[in-house]
This record gives sequence, C-alpha cells and structure tokens, in this order.
Amino acid sequence: MDLTSKQRAQLRGLANGIDTILQIGKDGIGENLIRQADEALEARELIKGRVLENNLEYDARTAARELARATRSEVVQVIGTKFVLYRESHSKPKDKRIQLVKEKRKRPE
Repeated sequence: MDLTSKQRAQLRGLANGIDTILQIGKDGIGENLIRQADEALEARELIKGRVLENNLEYDARTAARELARATRSEVVQVIGTKFVLYRESHSKPKDKRIQLVKEKRKRPE
C-alpha cells in the first residue's frame, strides 16, 4: 500500500502528539526489535522510533526502511534521528482505526 501525499501529511500531524516508543541502539535491528515494532504497529498503527547516537551501523532513513520492510509497514517521515512508521491494524475494530483521507478523483469534463 502506497500512501498519498495527503495521507502522509495527515499521519505526520497525528505523529506530532505521540511519544517515541522504539529505540535502535548499539545492537541494531534484531529479531526482538522487529517483534516489538510489529506488536506496537498492530496495537497503535502509528509509531515513532529513534536511532540512538551509540548506533554506528544505521542512520534514521536506513533504519526506517529496514524496519518498514521487516514489519510490512510504510515509512511516513524521517527527521534527524527520528522516524515514523504506519501500518493499518487488523485486530482493531474499523471504527477505532486511523481513518486515512481518500484521494478525490477528478470528474471527467
């Protein structure tokens, strides 16, 4: 699923109010971190992560891409050492999920 620019903007706005829950330290991206990210995405849909200074292997963009690939999620935003990931939850009721804006189709003239 590819996010449109309007959906990305909507998710960036929502991400402003959430705390960073994932931290990638010197151990890098391992099985435990992937499982933690996967569970957080299922529960919250939108998560914020950070690459710590003691991690010499990853920058935020690379870490976000790798985690997104491993958790089948989308990278919403990367700023400095922080990143935001999104994946629609399948365990939450539809009315509790984040409702993404729909692209309006242009009517033929």
